[in-house]
Amino acid sequence: MEYRTLGNTGLSVSAIALGCEGFMGKTEEQVCSDMDFAIRKGINFIDIYSSNPDLRSNIGKALTNRRQQFIIQGHLCTTWENDQYLRTRDIEKTAASFEDQLVQLNTDYLDIGMIHYVDSKEDFHEIFNGPVIRLALRLKEEGKIRHIGLSSHNPTVARMAVESGLIEVLMFSINPCYDLQPPTENVDDLWADENYAHSLQNIDPERERLYELCEEKGVGIDVMKVYGGGDLLSEINSPFGKAMTPVQCIEYALTRPAVASIMVGCRSCDEMQAAIDWCTATKEEKDYTAVMTGMEKFTWKGHCMYCGHCAPCSVGIDIASVNKYYNLTIAQNEIPETVREHYKVLTHHASECIQCGQCETNCPFGVAIIEQMEKATEKFGY
Repeated sequence: MEYRTLGNTGLSVSAIALGCEGFMGKTEEQVCSDMDFAIRKGINFIDIYSSNPDLRSNIGKALTNRRQQFIIQGHLCTTWENDQYLRTRDIEKTAASFEDQLVQLNTDYLDIGMIHYVDSKEDFHEIFNGPVIRLALRLKEEGKIRHIGLSSHNPTVARMAVESGLIEVLMFSINPCYDLQPPTENVDDLWADENYAHSLQNIDPERERLYELCEEKGVGIDVMKVYGGGDLLSEINSPFGKAMTPVQCIEYALTRPAVASIMVGCRSCDEMQAAIDWCTATKEEKDYTAVMTGMEKFTWKGHCMYCGHCAPCSVGIDIASVNKYYNLTIAQNEIPETVREHYKVLTHHASECIQCGQCETNCPFGVAIIEQMEKATEKFGY
């Protein structure tokens, strides 16, 4: 298993983590068996958005005597009514459900308290100017939440949350299909067939800027919907008309700036293993460009996707990393210190480019890499 630091939280999380969907409707014994498998494989991170009391209790029992080894991301603003999950902004229901969650999980704190499902600007302002954020801050002060997070599907709202300085973790939906779509307050738009019927080009700039902003601010991203609800794994259902593998989907998400972990909703140990296989996959197995190139309607031409196909550089420059660090500086007047330090410790720098052009021949997206190296040299000074 690979472990990554989740932003500035200091938490070391497994790159492959668990969504809670796969545990729903299972018995205590089944949940314990699945959790045993996950822990043996090195998984140490789980997201529990559902307020289902049986689900929470079964996970709590599965973590008995090993709570300290596991990082729990639980959600505020979910409650259980009429035997079903309900998103709420009612502060009394939110507070009561949070306390129930601690009891059900047999713990006295959550590593991350995630403000649940904020996709509209109106909802954002209600939360960040009202009792919900005050509750989250109080719970953090009391030690019942160690870090505050927010989940969203809308890059505009997510950016507002990051810029508030009040969240440390963002749970966001990332995959190559969603990345093509502009911001929307209606999450169903991300699945709508009509939104993929016309030609689409390159990552939406608001989404890309969000990932770069999180990297800049030290806000860690954990990813939901990495398979697009399963559509990307199906040639029939994928907007691309080509099926991706779990490993390719995971590799795409994990190469975005600030991303530390992927929450996968696995219904079986076999599905869990299909995600964990990313850890030992070859470069060829991780290569997502085979699906994303040569399409008529969808193109990423001229845009660095951090895929690494430009390698090997004849002088050893890690071109994908140079491009990533340079892109993190574009929207700013000065270079963030963290970005400067990351660039500094690279073994080779942009100024060492001899303009042989081998990388541009290798690049499947037609990126003007030599020009990018010149820009990076000018920006960083070497």
